[in-house]
Amino acid sequence: MHPLDSENGPILLTGAAGFIGSNFVHYWHQSNPEDRIIVLDALTYAGNRLSLEPLEQAECIHFVEGDICNADLVARVMADHDIDTIVHFAAESHVDRSITGPDAFIRTNLAGTHTLLATARGAWLSGSGREHRFHHVTTDEVYGSLAPGDPAFTEATRYEPNSPYSASKAGSDHLVRAYQHTYGLQVTTNNCSNNYGPYHFPEKLIPLCLTRILDGGVIPVYGDGSNVRDWLFVEDHARGIARILEAGTPGEVYNIGGHNEWANLDIVNLLCRLMDERFANDSALATRFPNAPQVRGERSDSLIEFVTDRAGHDWRYAIDASKIEQALGFVPNETFQTGLAKTIDWYLANEAWWRPLLERAATAR
Repeated sequence: MHPLDSENGPILLTGAAGFIGSNFVHYWHQSNPEDRIIVLDALTYAGNRLSLEPLEQAECIHFVEGDICNADLVARVMADHDIDTIVHFAAESHVDRSITGPDAFIRTNLAGTHTLLATARGAWLSGSGREHRFHHVTTDEVYGSLAPGDPAFTEATRYEPNSPYSASKAGSDHLVRAYQHTYGLQVTTNNCSNNYGPYHFPEKLIPLCLTRILDGGVIPVYGDGSNVRDWLFVEDHARGIARILEAGTPGEVYNIGGHNEWANLDIVNLLCRLMDERFANDSALATRFPNAPQVRGERSDSLIEFVTDRAGHDWRYAIDASKIEQALGFVPNETFQTGLAKTIDWYLANEAWWRPLLERAATAR
């Protein structure tokens, strides 16, 4: 085991300008304020350095802009900062983008993960070796799709990825396992359910719905909206990863989920109702967001539009998180209600973060 303590070197977080990674940075710094955090991120479309700006300005983290496929860069960062722990978030992660452009997913998720593993092996296992930990963050989508009555995914569920995204993540998971089995690299992995919360790129369902309501835009719902996902507040995911780093067993895989299955359409309708309540209770919102439907006396759900379903759209994901609960004592803090309230609060308070992303996306089209 590699318990993290004051004698360990700085922690390297890949892809930590993205959604889950940036939330982990904030959580880790709050929980371990004396720890040195090194962030390596290529700042592709979903990476946003603004998510880390307060910590950078306070010199709580050291940011390196670069590609995890660059072996020389990875080796230099590890040597310069005496890294003995890596938490690997970096990934191309949007299923729709993987369908139209799978090459980037194969490069980052497979080749990039291999570069990190190979470099870590060289740094940590050469000579007499050193205590270390490589933690790999992956997805429940590698398990495939569930029918209505199927039991939730466990760590023993067979991999059946159905999209280029999930196939690339499945390949990276197998590489991590192989480096443990073949070389003795001390690795842990966690598969997580759908995350939501602050710093979420606005093309994803929950922030897309919120920002479309605020701007009076169409809320697209794939197919009939019956696809089911298990939802986890992102800070709870960060807590789960931290718990694995502190007490997880090398070579083990841990599912982290919210025990919180919702159909997509039900989530959209819930968000519409919550936003209607916010506008009814706060007259200032109509001034700030003049294009919102509430300003013209309409409800948020008037914006819903059913669109052609995604190619190969998996019907249901659900996580059985009993292993991490029983072995490590981890359970989520947030209910869906409290987590959504915090998420809505954050998006209403941080238009300066998400507005430029929407404008950049509109310019790119």
